[in-house]
Formats: sequence, C-alpha cells, structure tokens
Amino acid sequence: MKKISILIPAYNEQEVLEPLYQRLGKLANDNKSYKFEFMFVNDGSRDNTMEMIKEYAEQDDRVAYIDLSRNFGKEIAMIAGLDHVTGDATVIIDADLQDPPELIPQMIEFWEQGYDDVYAKRNSRNGESWFKKASSRWFYKILQKSTHIEVQMDTGDFRLLDKRCVEALRQIRESQRYTKGMFSWIGFKKKEIRYDRDPRLAGTTGWNYPKLINFAIDGITSFTTAPLRIASIMGFLISFIAFVYIVFLIIRTIFFYNDLAGYPSMMAVILFLGGVQLISIGIIGEYIGRIFNETKRRPLYFIEEHHDARANKKTRR
Repeated sequence: MKKISILIPAYNEQEVLEPLYQRLGKLANDNKSYKFEFMFVNDGSRDNTMEMIKEYAEQDDRVAYIDLSRNFGKEIAMIAGLDHVTGDATVIIDADLQDPPELIPQMIEFWEQGYDDVYAKRNSRNGESWFKKASSRWFYKILQKSTHIEVQMDTGDFRLLDKRCVEALRQIRESQRYTKGMFSWIGFKKKEIRYDRDPRLAGTTGWNYPKLINFAIDGITSFTTAPLRIASIMGFLISFIAFVYIVFLIIRTIFFYNDLAGYPSMMAVILFLGGVQLISIGIIGEYIGRIFNETKRRPLYFIEEHHDARANKKTRR
C-alpha cells in the first residue's frame, strides 16, 4: 500500500488546527487504499500549537511532528519536514485551510498517472487585498522575465511531490531559500490543477509587507543575476550620456562662447549619479550578503523534539 505524507508547517495556528485535523482525518478515512502520514512542523509557535499537535500524536498513529528549536521561517520549516517525511509522495499544505485538503485525491490521481509534481494554481484569492494580489502578479512577471526558469504564477506551496522530487529538494541546502523557484528548478514531470482559494479560516497571517518584500528579494536574487546586469548596463549608459554631454558643453563653450552650466545643473547631475551608484552598490551588496551567509555553512535548523509516527517514539535533539 502506497503512503502519502502530508506536510503542514505551523506557526501560531492553534485556532485552525482542530478543523484542519478533522478534514485531514476525513480525507484519510475516505481514501483507505493509501496509508497517510500527517507531518506537522512546529516553527517556534508561541501559542498552544505544539501542545495540540502532541495530543493528536498520542491518539493517532498517523501523526508525526517536528518541533523546531525556534522560529526559522516557513521556508526552513518546509525543508525540515521534507527531510523527515516517509511517504511515496508528499503533499505540502498550509495550516490555515486556505488550500482545501479535499483537492488532494485529485492530486494523487494525477500522480498515479505518472506526474511527479502536481501543483495547484489559484483561480481566485479570496480574503486578500487588491494590492497584495497586484504586487504578487508584478513580482512573478519580473521574475519570469529575468530568469531562464519557468516559475508558475498564482501558485503557492500547495502541491504533491513524488519521492524523487523530495529527494532532489533535500539536496539543496541553501540557507536563504525560495522554495517556489526550487520546485521549478528541479524539473520533473509537472501537472497543473486549478482551484479557488478560500479565505483564512481563523487567526491572522504571519506575513506582512516587509516580510513579503524580503521574500521577493530572496526570490529574485536566488534565481537570477539580472539585477547585476541591469546595474552594469545603467552604469555604461549613464557614463556614455555624461561623456556626450561633456563634449557638447566643451564645443558650445569654445565655438559659441556660452558659459558652462551653473550650480543647479551640476548638483542635479551629481545627485543623479550618486543615486545610481548607491542603487548599484545596494544590488551588489545583496548578492555579497547571500554569499556571506552561504559560506558560513551553518545547519539549516535545529530540532527540539521529533515524533516518528512509524516507530511511535519521541526523540529530543
């Protein structure tokens, strides 16, 4: 009997865990031709999330969990879960029930047909502001045009991954991760299914605009060097324009006896060039910062406690 692991990163999700667990249980009971593993990854929650997960594990041998030593972020929580899942295929789903678990049987059906990565693409995103939707579209359009990898738009982490996709992702040990790009980078046979995303069932999201901006910067700097190239092109064009302008001023002064441009124009040029230089240095700094973080080669995460559903045992790290 094939085994399906369902990976759920959780951070302060006590208000949605019970309905999530009930719907996952119904999913497993309705699909008895497969074994199921519910792998919860507690990402340093400050509420009762971990206590609730432990209660589920005591009464249900399908529940496994990883309790991280602190909040490492969702990207790291996902790779921690992928490192420990045991299924023939793994479904990643958020705890907030914006992505319906009832879509998983359809994913499994396509997986049985030979697809390795069955990803869910959103038709609509209920409960999100127009600015968040628009900025998301802009980001993915920029990313698609600046990289050679086809990154799916309106697609989150909700997907089924075959075991060989999971093995491929385990080999990528970057500390500043953009997993949505990694799903595309590893390749394999993909299949798209569409759905309407529900509003968050309860609680509040841990994402805010500063975090989303950082996430977007990680995505761009992880999968393309286009910003560096743009900075180089801008530097060349501005230098060329400045050179032409200097020649123009010299010729005008020599042949037409006009005075050189005064203080306002000089300050405008200096401030403009200074701004371009600072932007270019900032772009270079982003990439150097990533190099600095990766060369330290620190472990991606530490585990406080791990409950293995297979052996029904707990281990503390």
